Amino acid sequence: MGKTAIDPVLLVEDDAAIATVIMAALEDEGFVIAHCASIAARDALLAGRRYSVMLTDVILEDGDGLASLSAVRDRAPDMPVIVLSAQNTLDTAVRASESDAFEYFPKPFDLDELVQAVRQAVGSRAPSATDAEEAMQAGEGEKMPLVGRSAAMQGVYRMITRVLRNDLTVLVTGESGTGKELVAEAIHELGHRRTGPFVAVNTAAIPADLVESELFGHEKGAFTGAIAQAIGKFEQANGGTLFLDEIGDMPAEAQTRLLRALQSGRIRRVGGRQEIAVNVRIIAATNRDLTPMIASGTFREDLFYRLNVVPIELPPLRERREDIAALAQHFLMLAAEDGLPRRHLTAEAIERLEQRNWRGNVRELRNVVYRLALMAREERIDGDNVTDILGPEIAVVSGATDGGQGGFGAALAAWLATEAPPSGAVYHRALGEFEKPLIEYALGRTGGNQLRAAQLLGINRNTLRKRIGELGLEPDRFSPH
Repeated sequence: MGKTAIDPVLLVEDDAAIATVIMAALEDEGFVIAHCASIAARDALLAGRRYSVMLTDVILEDGDGLASLSAVRDRAPDMPVIVLSAQNTLDTAVRASESDAFEYFPKPFDLDELVQAVRQAVGSRAPSATDAEEAMQAGEGEKMPLVGRSAAMQGVYRMITRVLRNDLTVLVTGESGTGKELVAEAIHELGHRRTGPFVAVNTAAIPADLVESELFGHEKGAFTGAIAQAIGKFEQANGGTLFLDEIGDMPAEAQTRLLRALQSGRIRRVGGRQEIAVNVRIIAATNRDLTPMIASGTFREDLFYRLNVVPIELPPLRERREDIAALAQHFLMLAAEDGLPRRHLTAEAIERLEQRNWRGNVRELRNVVYRLALMAREERIDGDNVTDILGPEIAVVSGATDGGQGGFGAALAAWLATEAPPSGAVYHRALGEFEKPLIEYALGRTGGNQLRAAQLLGINRNTLRKRIGELGLEPDRFSPH
């Protein structure tokens, strides 16, 4: 039983079912709850007494719970606010951060996490209004570079909002085409360094013998061909953000100099003697697994720890198929803005896009949508248009997730052909056969982290925890040792 708060918790939620669940969970922890369903009722309650923390939905029956938080701050400037929202976009997450929210939870949320956040918020002091004024101001939602409302992307949005007001180094990981540079741009453009330069450099695209010159600059005559002084990326990014893409491909010597620059905040041009102070925020990205590279000595372990202060992992598109429709519509809009014909996708076209494995991830989807906009002969893009563009690789097999080797559909068909479960038992036998490997896969991908595994699978953490116990799995064996 949690310790009873001196002041009650104020819950502003117009969904009766959600409110009931939250109140029951918090009351079990010893909290006293005051509940209302509108902004007007909220303001009346705030006028009458103090509350230790407020939980508020965004879309309420009489207005926007976030837009009206200024009135809350006038009455209770030090009260932490936890924002709950079904409007699961980066725009909403950023607005919550701008409003000095103590925490932001997209719906559906993990109830245990919410209770823990309330415990942490009670008795704490929310960030000051001055900090809020100095924080980033987001653009309009449709201009946001990241699109998707899947559980996996909600985790990405939350991590982005947590680094907007500080200069912690961020390491973005994920397959090629998942949008790592877009994450870096979002952190810069929405953060407090947005008035400074954003400089991106792809270390994999620079010849090994020129990486140091590219990053740190060089003096005239430093090497053959250095006919004039050159300013490196660190100096160009001074006061802003330096994005180091494909950091896993950086040569060993350059890694050593980069580590020194991160430790000291100073750089030295190639061939120069003077150290130069630089003030940059570092965001690095890689599509490679750095762990085996550290073990083999090709990537410095101390540099990894310097870069991996805040890790953000971008999921591949095949693990967030529910975002494909929104992404495709977004790219059609961009294609029209770029001068291509205006098109719209039929339900069948979206279904076929969702069935593809997307080895090139969001970048590949964008290119396909642009081709569809160009090649389709009518305003309406149907399923046949998609098949014509994608060719035989479209493979209309629901759930193909194994890189084009037949998918669960083929595996399930083979299993049914050999096992032949009795009539009436096919569904549960098949589910049991495939559920355990799925959960083991998710736990393996996330190092045994049940929250991230649940997000990867797209299920509630409590459901995952229950199934782990029922299936006799041991999450600890997936943890890194």
